[in-house]
Amino acid sequence: MRSLRARLAVLWVLLLVAAGAVALLLVQLYQQSSSAQTWRAQAVLGQICDAIAGNYSLYSAGWAGPGSGALAEDAEFRRDLAIIVRQAMASQITAAEAASIRAGIWQASAGVLVGDLPEIARPTLGELAAAALDDDDSASAQRDLPSASLVLRACRLPGPVPDLAGWASAQVSATPGAGALRAGLGVLLALVLVSTIWLTLVIAGYGRRVASIEHALHMPVAGRLPLLQATGMEDLDRIVVALNVMSARLAQAQGEATALAAQMATSARLAALGRVAAGVAHELRNPMAAMRLKVENALAGDATRREAALEAVLPQIARLDRLVAELLTMTSRREPEPQPVHLRKFLLACAAELEGAPIRVHAPEATIFADPEILGRAISNLLHNAVQHTPPGGNITLSAARHDSWLRLEIRDTGPGVAPALRDTLFEPFVTGRADGTGLGLAIAREMAEAHGGRLTLADTTTGACFILEVPWHAS
Repeated sequence: MRSLRARLAVLWVLLLVAAGAVALLLVQLYQQSSSAQTWRAQAVLGQICDAIAGNYSLYSAGWAGPGSGALAEDAEFRRDLAIIVRQAMASQITAAEAASIRAGIWQASAGVLVGDLPEIARPTLGELAAAALDDDDSASAQRDLPSASLVLRACRLPGPVPDLAGWASAQVSATPGAGALRAGLGVLLALVLVSTIWLTLVIAGYGRRVASIEHALHMPVAGRLPLLQATGMEDLDRIVVALNVMSARLAQAQGEATALAAQMATSARLAALGRVAAGVAHELRNPMAAMRLKVENALAGDATRREAALEAVLPQIARLDRLVAELLTMTSRREPEPQPVHLRKFLLACAAELEGAPIRVHAPEATIFADPEILGRAISNLLHNAVQHTPPGGNITLSAARHDSWLRLEIRDTGPGVAPALRDTLFEPFVTGRADGTGLGLAIAREMAEAHGGRLTLADTTTGACFILEVPWHAS
């Protein structure tokens, strides 16, 4: 949850939960208020029923009961019952409650004897009074009306008149706060909707602007950061300004680095040219000095001395010719011309060029595409270097194996190894550890390896030296 979008989404969820909790609390408070009104009405109706029962007990005390006439049609009896009911209500309710509370007396055979009860509630009263008579106790019920609820209570009236029950009813209207509750819930719903729309717009706008910055940063602009446009959001614009400043500094640093790299490349070329010139001068001076000395001696001597001088000059000329050929080989790289080459036979032929050298060849019977001249020149130089550094009784191993998409050739000898001081410059021209060496063999081998698309490296070994020549494997 590290992105701003996720945090805004969590904020919206928390707001939604808070609004739901408040709405639930308001509804519960409203319901509890309605329940309290119902409980209050039931308590008042119970007191009225008890009062009716008490007044009727006093009225019927010492009365033997009705004669043969029907009491339901006796006007005087009904009037007495009405007085009993009025006295009970007057003693239990206030004038304000009298408008919503009704009471009376019910008989199983005649129905409502006293009291005014809505017609819709008369069946419920009959069932309630019958239950009170059967259980010899009071019973209550509630019936929902269109805009309110009607609470009924009935109690048995013991006495000489059978199946007589007192009843009381109260009409409980809706809680006065219903309108305020609906208004509050509407406000909460509107708040949730507005916050949802607002947060959606904020998240969408933020995502669009971040995407535009990301798209601009992914566009290639000549190796430097692009110039970003302002997004209109203060927080993001501070980042945009910082990126633009960093882009300007980076461009300046790249310019300085390019200039410095050019200077370093020029210095490196001059240094390399100086080393090559020094090497060439050294390699040329020795045979030229020897030839000059021989020629001077020949000029001062007889025919025999002149003939001996010419015989001594010829090897020096051959040495100079070999040096020039090696320099041309190193500097004139040509494109390889691959052709099918049997790997094992090819390596055996390279080893056979050094007659009498203790070279062991380990290679698979495979055919590859390679330029035998370029690859063979690199291998021959490496084998010649190994022979020159391997003492009598030592041995040289030429092994070949495939590693993924590369042909790996290892030339390992049992000589003294490469001196640590020469490791960093070993493949540079005219770097050699032998007094009679030109220092071009390994440099040419590296050039041949790179011309074939490969590489030449010196492996770390505890004894001897091990050169690894790797070229792409192209099976025939």
